[in-house]
Amino acid sequence: MTISKERVIVLTSYERRSLIRFLTLYLGSVFILLAIIGYLFFENNKASMKSATKFEMMYRSRMLFSDIVLEAMLNVDHGLTIKKRDALLKNLKHCRFKVGYYDEDKKPIFTEIKDRIRFDQDFYIENGQCYTVTAIQTVHLGIKYIVLKESDLAAAIQELRLRIIGYLILSFILMGIVGYFLGRLFLKPVREQIESLDRFISDTTHELNTPISAILMTTQSLPNRDDKKIKRLEASAKRLSVMYSSLTYRLEGKVEPSEWLSFSEIVEERVGYVRELIESKPLHIALDLEPMEVFMARSSAHRLIDNLLSNAIKYSDVGDSIFISTREQMLIVRDTGIGIDENVQEDIFKRYNRANDERGGFGLGLNIVLSICKQYRIKIDLDSKKGEGSTFVLTFPKVKKS
Repeated sequence: MTISKERVIVLTSYERRSLIRFLTLYLGSVFILLAIIGYLFFENNKASMKSATKFEMMYRSRMLFSDIVLEAMLNVDHGLTIKKRDALLKNLKHCRFKVGYYDEDKKPIFTEIKDRIRFDQDFYIENGQCYTVTAIQTVHLGIKYIVLKESDLAAAIQELRLRIIGYLILSFILMGIVGYFLGRLFLKPVREQIESLDRFISDTTHELNTPISAILMTTQSLPNRDDKKIKRLEASAKRLSVMYSSLTYRLEGKVEPSEWLSFSEIVEERVGYVRELIESKPLHIALDLEPMEVFMARSSAHRLIDNLLSNAIKYSDVGDSIFISTREQMLIVRDTGIGIDENVQEDIFKRYNRANDERGGFGLGLNIVLSICKQYRIKIDLDSKKGEGSTFVLTFPKVKKS
């Protein structure tokens, strides 16, 4: 059965990287903009709340002063005892603020405020509490200063802060959703172009399959098979066959059942398959194969080895060496070729990426290797230096036989 699952996963990977870059820039800009707007809005409202509180407290002070003057005038003839005056001052309170009345020496006559008062400021905020100090020019009932204290402003400012933060978070989430769908919309043409390219490659590779098979069958049936020209022709045909296998694997995404395989025997088999290609360069190859079993699809094992081996052959020069070993659930493929520059090592597993344009290829081999490793939870490590060769180490997971 053939499905498009593998292709969709690859495209989604590219889309995800592009979306992450786009959303990082987009949401970063949105966050900074919202933070600035939120800060300015908060500071503006905070200043407005302080101003409104100050105005209300000053207004209440004047109202209390008017009541005190009125009471003083009503009792100007017979006066007030201290007890009656305290009762009067206590009953005068008709606002939500705590009130304090002080004499000319700044000593309390009657007060609900236990804090130290700054009589040199008409309005100030201390420890989240607001204070107004109103100095009366004409002393009545012994009162020179009226002090009001408000305790709700800090809670109101905190509530405002939390409300603004909540609105900003909601706005940020909404903008993120919009940005995500905008990113998907912008990536749609890119996806269509990649799918168009995949269809073109798929059609092309299917057209190549017939002549490749015909060449291989013909070279095997020709007499004098030791002739160098026949061997060169067979090596080239097998190279094309490996390339065709890679292209069809990437595009068709066949799902095949896994089975227990003698991996060391498969490595020896695949090396034998491209022996003519190795000898045509020529290259020295050495095998150190300890028995090793893995649980995976046979075709995936073939493509894993073929692509690593093809990569080693492609990037090796005449007379270089290739060493392949299997031991302790590891496959090691080492070559003494041109190596891979350190600054491009992170990109060589990307689709259509080639480490060296002079060596040809489609840039699919190592991407297929990475895809198979992800599918079967195989750890892949690369050690390479330019001019000294490359070493790929694949560590297979330990799977118990059922």
